[in-house]
Amino acid sequence: MHGPASSGWLLVALCAATGAYCLLRMRSPVEEQRRTAGAEALMAFGMAAMAVPAAVATPPRWAWITCTAVSGVAALRALRTARGGGHHVHHLMGTVAMAYMAAAMTAAPSHHAHGGTGVPVLTGALLLYFTGYVLRSGVRLLPLATAPVPAAGAVGWGDRPELSQACRLSMGIAMLAMLITL
Repeated sequence: MHGPASSGWLLVALCAATGAYCLLRMRSPVEEQRRTAGAEALMAFGMAAMAVPAAVATPPRWAWITCTAVSGVAALRALRTARGGGHHVHHLMGTVAMAYMAAAMTAAPSHHAHGGTGVPVLTGALLLYFTGYVLRSGVRLLPLATAPVPAAGAVGWGDRPELSQACRLSMGIAMLAMLITL
């Protein structure tokens, strides 16, 4: 992605830490939570790889093509599960955004992908979606932070709803930052 190296490294750290937490959440005894955590870990680590500052490492074109393909396959999988609604629709939007950003970098990895003036329609639509998602997630997180903590052993730390919501919020913020620099 484009932008200052320091903000790129902060995005890398945020996304990698989120991905690591999502991997730990995959140890949940609840199958749906394990699947969701796996999808979120894939997205977080993919975002971390995409956020590495271009001044440090400029990946070859085949790396962006591979990232586009992996994100596209994840988007197709998310499309299949998104029919159920809920958080699965957000996974679909996230994987589509990842595939779009990787495809844009495949087309023009060394300069702004859209090239022209203004913001492309798809970029604008994704920016609006993720802005709304971040605002909604932040508001939804507030009541969870003040809720009483369950008794020890009742819920594993990886199954706590406020932690997974904070994970999703941080990935939404990172996605916004990456779309802005596209």
